[in-house]
Amino acid sequence: MTEIQHVPDDIAEPPPLAARALTGRRALLIGGGVALAAGALGVGLARRAPERAYTADGLRKLTLAWNANAICLAPVLLAKELGIFRNHGLEVELFNFAGPTDQMLEALSTGKADAGIGMIMRWIKPLEQGFDVRLIAGTHGGCIRMSGSRAAGVTPDPKSLAGKVIGLSDINGAAFNTFAVLLKYHGLDPKRDVEWRAYPQPLLGEAIRKGEVQAIADSDPILYKMEQDSRGDLVEVLSNLTKPWDRRVCCVVGAGGSLLRDDPESARALASSLVQAAKLCQGDPEQTARLFAPYAKASVEDIAGVLRTQTHGVHPVGTDLIGDIALYAGELRDIGVMKADTDPQRFAERTVQNLFT
Repeated sequence: MTEIQHVPDDIAEPPPLAARALTGRRALLIGGGVALAAGALGVGLARRAPERAYTADGLRKLTLAWNANAICLAPVLLAKELGIFRNHGLEVELFNFAGPTDQMLEALSTGKADAGIGMIMRWIKPLEQGFDVRLIAGTHGGCIRMSGSRAAGVTPDPKSLAGKVIGLSDINGAAFNTFAVLLKYHGLDPKRDVEWRAYPQPLLGEAIRKGEVQAIADSDPILYKMEQDSRGDLVEVLSNLTKPWDRRVCCVVGAGGSLLRDDPESARALASSLVQAAKLCQGDPEQTARLFAPYAKASVEDIAGVLRTQTHGVHPVGTDLIGDIALYAGELRDIGVMKADTDPQRFAERTVQNLFT
């Protein structure tokens, strides 16, 4: 397997904003605090297909669906609270979407939301279904890991997982997609050399303490905190920054086809805003952590610690993003997640829209 070589972002980085005071917890979910769980789609976003509207002072109104519990997406709040969206001519309404990925993509595809942000390992398989959605930017790398019990014989060497049981919250989810590929890269057959066992997310810690599993896989801050609290027993074995993924993107911004066709400049402004916020997060994770702390089940110190483990300086667009998506598509095809006849390059070129040519 060939390791990806990092090349510069296609996007020209905007200059950093001058320091300004945060405005506090100013409407995490603007517009009445709409929360979109799986069953709430019909009474929330689905009722309010966005018009191509502007504010009285000329800002383009956009809706952005995100997961407000995901620490890795904290730069979204930076973009709002520090006025980055506004500086790019946008007024962005945030919707907390906790439902299945295909429902978010359906909302984008049908124009019920303008854009969304989330993990590529959650999005890539549903995107195979042909939603009218295109990826326009990546925002960072990292945010999901696998940790194992030293007492059960697990070490930082992935081969120590041979014969072990791995607990995760979704057999068909992002953690499986990620670590099945990485196990294969490191010489293990993800279907024969390990066993996968699903548990509700809150029970993963108990499962490894009881010895029902010898390793667990999930997103941060959950795994980060478990490692911190394990008194040295839990050791990180793999993450989505393990080679050959150490310079690849994790979370991506997707835009609905209607926005891209009708107003590509606003889509570009949204992508530019989120890239700028990611750069600010990279430079000052503590500031980002303080802003995000009211919405996270973690301390400012832990949030900043998690953010420092991620690569918020990695945010590909255009041909760089196509390259990452093609690599992921090929790897997932090779373990049976993507269709056997998937052409990775063609899939990536169809899935990514380059707004920065």
